[in-house]
Amino acid sequence: MMNVTEAVQTRRSVRAFLDQPVEREVLAAILEKARRSPSGGNTQPWHGIVLTGEPLQSLFARVALELPRGRDAFAPEYNVYPPELDGAYEVRRRGVGEAMYGALDIPKDNKTGRLMWFARNFQAFGAPVLMLVHTPKYMGPPQWSDIGMWLQTIGLLCREAGLDTCYQEAWAVYAPQIREVVDIPEDHIFFCGVAIGYRDPQAPVNAFPVARAPLDESVRWGGWS
Repeated sequence: MMNVTEAVQTRRSVRAFLDQPVEREVLAAILEKARRSPSGGNTQPWHGIVLTGEPLQSLFARVALELPRGRDAFAPEYNVYPPELDGAYEVRRRGVGEAMYGALDIPKDNKTGRLMWFARNFQAFGAPVLMLVHTPKYMGPPQWSDIGMWLQTIGLLCREAGLDTCYQEAWAVYAPQIREVVDIPEDHIFFCGVAIGYRDPQAPVNAFPVARAPLDESVRWGGWS
């Protein structure tokens, strides 16, 4: 069985999945284990709706109607990225995007090709399962951090089970349309989608290197000899 280190090292955002169903029992076991994820005060502020089959296709079809409208259809309930994102953070964000498009052989001047690829987000990159994540609107940054720990736990447990994930904040731009199709409580904020399935090992988009900042850019030490 895969250990934690192997799961961490092999987890990545997978953007091409095999046409292979995922058994509900497998996902239920993963989500059952993920209940042990840490949360401040044991609040457990996470909520998910797991879609496959016809309900998932209905969501895809609804969002597809909005794609021709471009950014005019976007209505996220929070800023996916801070408007003032700059420096190393913005360099990293743009860098991984260019690395991905390089693996796909879609140059920067091929705007149509890039838009067509972006639209693949809203087919969950071919994954047979999409989990939609939401939480009460009054939850603050600490609780959103808790949700992140829950999602990371799910991702690592998926790797243990031979599955892969893609955390898709891109779904946030179509929050109103998602609410038309999926029963998300009015007093909850929609956060993200999580595509879940089996990785296509032959797809170049699943193999390009994703740079990580050196440890000394994010961690400082005190009291060590």
